[in-house]
Amino acid sequence: MPPEIEHFQSLISQAAASKQTLRIQGGHSKHFYGQAAHSTNVLDTRAHSGIVSYEPSELVVTVRAGTPLAELEAVLNAQGQCLAFEPPHFSVDGQSHATVGGMVACGLAGPARANVGGVRDHVLGVQMLNGLGEWLTFGGQVMKNVAGYDVSRVMAGSMGTLGVITDVSLKVLPQAPAEATLVCQLPQDKALAVLQRWGAQPLPLSASCWVHDTTAQLAQDLLFVRLRGAVAAVDAAVPRMCADVLALGGQAAAMDPTQAKADWLACRDQRLPFFTPPAPDLALWRLSVPQTAPVLDLPNAPLIEWHGGLRWLWAPLSAAAELRAVAAQAGGHATLFRAPLQAPSEMPPVFSPLPAVQQRIQRQLQHQFDPHGVFNTGRLGLS
Repeated sequence: MPPEIEHFQSLISQAAASKQTLRIQGGHSKHFYGQAAHSTNVLDTRAHSGIVSYEPSELVVTVRAGTPLAELEAVLNAQGQCLAFEPPHFSVDGQSHATVGGMVACGLAGPARANVGGVRDHVLGVQMLNGLGEWLTFGGQVMKNVAGYDVSRVMAGSMGTLGVITDVSLKVLPQAPAEATLVCQLPQDKALAVLQRWGAQPLPLSASCWVHDTTAQLAQDLLFVRLRGAVAAVDAAVPRMCADVLALGGQAAAMDPTQAKADWLACRDQRLPFFTPPAPDLALWRLSVPQTAPVLDLPNAPLIEWHGGLRWLWAPLSAAAELRAVAAQAGGHATLFRAPLQAPSEMPPVFSPLPAVQQRIQRQLQHQFDPHGVFNTGRLGLS
């Protein structure tokens, strides 16, 4: 057993014996997300770092949770492979501090999420420490190695409330041989309509982003669409999609590939101008709705990703009930993703409240993994 695992077990045992709690932390890159943790006692996972095994021909990698995400992606890139779900790094001053464990625990995916699936869809297996300090293994290193409850995928998005992820096996994919990005001038309603039409066609869609761009002298409604796939498929799709935009009365053109790549990375890490707080009292809200949802009645223009399924919005905390009602009516939910710079002492819940049955299941699951309540059980808003 690695010495750092023994150290983690010791911290867990001490916390359980003294009836204290532990806040699991990696690179601290997503500290803003979720309810504030109840504990100031930190279990830092970064000492448990490194790639355990990597089989490019098998499209699987096993890596320790404290491994920097940038380090893993560099190794995959050298083999022409990638984490297809594009996990955000939320880089600070151009430096990434994100870790693999934090990536899984937060369960956040980037622009390609609508086409390739989320984090849990790429988790094959995990090793973790529960609230009793037991080192458990779930899943494996192949897609078919799933029997009984798929606990490994439950860890994705658990926010450290079930245990300490120590190792994770991930499915990786080859990088696409061709890529192109179109920028289209279309209002929101026409952009959503054409995205639905394209989604029903055999097109190599990879990502989309609609935004009301106010950075230029004349504000514009812009839809960015990324294509990835075989060279022939991308080359055939570009003129076809440009023609569709022209038929709607808009304009479309291919972007410079270098600029497009930088813009998609900025979108992934929320470094686009849209994500700069327009006022210190506004919060960033994340509305997850069906891709087929129409234009929503929102107080400000959103930034729309995932072909209509993800809508970002700046709005005050006082709009929480209104936004959650609008999202629920569309068949989705709203999350307080980033608190205002000038946050009051009293804030609405970060996550939309779960129905009573789901709350009971969530609490029972946490109790099974962490009977002494060692871990940061407050992060999901459940006590």
